[in-house]
Amino acid sequence: MSGGARDDFRFMAAALRLSRRNLGLTATNPSVACLIVKDGVVLGSAVTAPGGRPHAETQALAEAGAAARGATAYVTLEPCSHHGKTPPCADALIAAGVSRVVVSVTDPDIRVAGRGLSMLEAAGIAVETGVLEDEGRAALAAYLTRQTKKRPYVTLKLAVSSDGMLGRLGAGQVAITGPVSRGQVHVLRAETDAILVGIGTALADDPELTCRLPGLETRSPVRIVLDPRLELPVTSKLARTARDVPVLLVAENDGDTDRAFVDRRDALESLGVEVVECDPRKLDTLLVALATRGISSLLVEGGARTAQSFLDAGLVDRILLFGGAAPLGSDGVASPCVPGRAPAGFSLRHTARYGADLLEEYERDD
Repeated sequence: MSGGARDDFRFMAAALRLSRRNLGLTATNPSVACLIVKDGVVLGSAVTAPGGRPHAETQALAEAGAAARGATAYVTLEPCSHHGKTPPCADALIAAGVSRVVVSVTDPDIRVAGRGLSMLEAAGIAVETGVLEDEGRAALAAYLTRQTKKRPYVTLKLAVSSDGMLGRLGAGQVAITGPVSRGQVHVLRAETDAILVGIGTALADDPELTCRLPGLETRSPVRIVLDPRLELPVTSKLARTARDVPVLLVAENDGDTDRAFVDRRDALESLGVEVVECDPRKLDTLLVALATRGISSLLVEGGARTAQSFLDAGLVDRILLFGGAAPLGSDGVASPCVPGRAPAGFSLRHTARYGADLLEEYERDD
């Protein structure tokens, strides 16, 4: 491998690490990173700002200033070529006088889709694409899924005991994994746009579903409960904190709504809960609706029935199995997936140890 290729890999790897900083914070825009490099020195670096603007390229160019002329720009996603709320980033790179642009992933957005690269090449800028593309696609998986499949990227997270259980019937929350694993789950929540559970889990565990790691408390995802009959109590942690972190209840409207249903809806809405009328069994329709709201990534946390429903519908892109070291016993709730056995249609991609726990990460084969 030539020295130039090694530098491309090195700087793109740094850009991809930087791009993950604002995952879950950039609304409908992807979290993209840009480095401006000349003679092996990083002159400017940036990631898409919270809310989606400004874009990474314009921030990195501003940091580099006049020194950007003749430099190389490393960008994790093809620079945009269309006029939206901000001018095209391709124009900004051209105006700054960079001599070369290295891109990891081409943007599938029909407003871009190679046009950004063509603009750069027409201006005499050398363009290199596909550098660390697999890693780039992993970092941009949520955005790419929403663009190509019109739904969020779905991660199913399960904490499973050594005998294959998710919890005990009637026992509420049961600690299956240790504090290190639980900390990793909170990091995952901070990087995700929305988190979803079924009403059974909401009633049994009374979860908060927020990110509670020091320094990341403001990065809690939108919380979604599949609640056909609006059974979530107004005294639940979710309802009581709905004005702090959004809560969506997916309720079934069969056209014959009774008075009690209306009263429950009014009471929940008075606390800031949003009720969305959509058949919770039609998960594909729900995911399309979430995508139109700008949700690109969805973390499904429970319970067993909800997990199985997403698997049966073919709507899970990644499975994270946190395997605990202790059994729960015969009164446990069986998990639809167990460590050491790849679910049908998935392949093991990664393993890690968190204390006594084992994490297995599976991805869809397609």
